[in-house]
Amino acid sequence: MSNILIIKHGSLGDIAQASGAIQDISENHKDDQIYLLTTKPYFDLFKKNPFIHEVILDKRLPRYNLIYLYFLMRELKKHNFSKVFDLQNSSRTNFYKNILFPKGDKTVWSSSITTLPNDKSKDEFDKSSVLERFDHQLKESGLNTSNTLKPDFNWASKDISEIKISYKIDKYILLFPFCSPHLSIKKWPHYNKLIELISNRYGDEYKIVTAPGPSEINNNKDINAIALLDNGRALDISQLTSLIKDSSFVVANDTGPAHIAAHVGAKGLTLFGKHTTAYKVSIERDNFKAIQVNDLINLSAEKVFERLTNSLS
Repeated sequence: MSNILIIKHGSLGDIAQASGAIQDISENHKDDQIYLLTTKPYFDLFKKNPFIHEVILDKRLPRYNLIYLYFLMRELKKHNFSKVFDLQNSSRTNFYKNILFPKGDKTVWSSSITTLPNDKSKDEFDKSSVLERFDHQLKESGLNTSNTLKPDFNWASKDISEIKISYKIDKYILLFPFCSPHLSIKKWPHYNKLIELISNRYGDEYKIVTAPGPSEINNNKDINAIALLDNGRALDISQLTSLIKDSSFVVANDTGPAHIAAHVGAKGLTLFGKHTTAYKVSIERDNFKAIQVNDLINLSAEKVFERLTNSLS
């Protein structure tokens, strides 16, 4: 039996996307112990993942913090990993490789760099979709992949019946109208108009709800929808996953919850401006689709509502 390390630091949407690759790594190493290196926001979440045996915390302190770096590398080295699957593929994780396996090729350190196609530069390869890149990486590392292109994030969910009872919600349409302040280009500005259209059409048939993150709770007062919280606090990732999975329909900006919706089989739409494409982030699934426009301000609530009603009918 060998020890295998997977690295996935974040973010939330990326965690959901990587679920299939993590499952494939585990299923190709059934007799081995699977460890996963991640950051604090996802440490407890990954403990629930059925394909991981042990989770290791990376505080991601600055690289010049040599004391922390020494203890992290010592922690990793003591497990004597026979292979590392770097699913973060960042400059930081490449830095770790240069310490742990400075001469390691894809047989010991699987990453987008060590498995790069011979006929493509990294910039060219990065134009492929996220899931296609994961699939190529694992296949080049000698794995059979049956889940990487169709990740399933349902493992992250947990029972939220008490929260749903407290808010008296059964059938509901779930909106994610927020995004990081520094990524305002991702924010669609017409959610209240969409809420008006939904209410006029469906009345009390569907509750209209949001699930604001910790930094979004105060902003939710500007949205005419019920904000679902857990005793005044934002839902944790597992609660959020269940809320999304059980919804009748999701409308979201291109954020982590949209990627969760895509990979738990929820019906819904995500709204894209020109910041990236739905193809590149692998967000479209059987039930979950995208609307792509050059400028989100020009995407009307009526167009989004039409897609919503067609899906619910």
